[in-house]
Amino acid sequence: MLTKARIRQVRSLSDKAARSENGLFVAEGRKMVGEALAAGADIERIYLTGEEGAGGVDEAVRRGIVERVSDSEMERMSHLKTPADMLAVIRMPADGGEAAFPAGELSLCLDGVQDPGNLGTIIRIADWFGIGRVFCSPDSADCYNPKAVQATMGALFRVSVGYGPLDSALAEAAVRGEAVYGTFLGGDDLYRAELSAGGIIVMGSEGRGISPQAAALVNRKLFIPPFPPGRHGSESLNVAAATAIVCAEFRRRVRAAR
Repeated sequence: MLTKARIRQVRSLSDKAARSENGLFVAEGRKMVGEALAAGADIERIYLTGEEGAGGVDEAVRRGIVERVSDSEMERMSHLKTPADMLAVIRMPADGGEAAFPAGELSLCLDGVQDPGNLGTIIRIADWFGIGRVFCSPDSADCYNPKAVQATMGALFRVSVGYGPLDSALAEAAVRGEAVYGTFLGGDDLYRAELSAGGIIVMGSEGRGISPQAAALVNRKLFIPPFPPGRHGSESLNVAAATAIVCAEFRRRVRAAR
């Protein structure tokens, strides 16, 4: 039986301050926990109400980090409206992922993306398109927010996510000759513009787009055109949807060049 203090600690990880203080976050559901185990994440504890044999937790059972709990205890710990039968408490990466953008690779840079669901979906998109680095401005949502974690569908354990001032990171990349892309209404047509295999794609916030500070460091502006050209429809795209479109076109160009 879990103590009230343990339940309170797990529940408190819905709060960013508690996550930062403890260096822990929560992932829920057999798929999410299975992805964490497969990626070698530093799992502190797995709580389980169902059968141990499912979900790839056999090795975790042998390591002694799996604890069976009651349905009511899981409900009190869970951050989901409908609790899953498995919950893991995981340690955040020690390095915080604050390194600069890797040279010659395609990376994503998020400027003030504040919705955790959008952030998590973008991390999942990055994983799908083989982008291993996502760098976020300090005012972006926390990737360890429970809603963001669940939205990644396990991609968080394969994609490096870091936070820091964008101006210094983008300026450093530009100095070494990296292409810095961004989406703007006045940019070049995404489907006609020249795109490189590597570089940095900057995506702006849901409300204001790319900030003036980051925009000043973008050296290749892109525009996602509506169809048919010139048609007046929706004012803008959801940032996660726009990210998927841009990433897909970059990867299509790489395939077409082979």
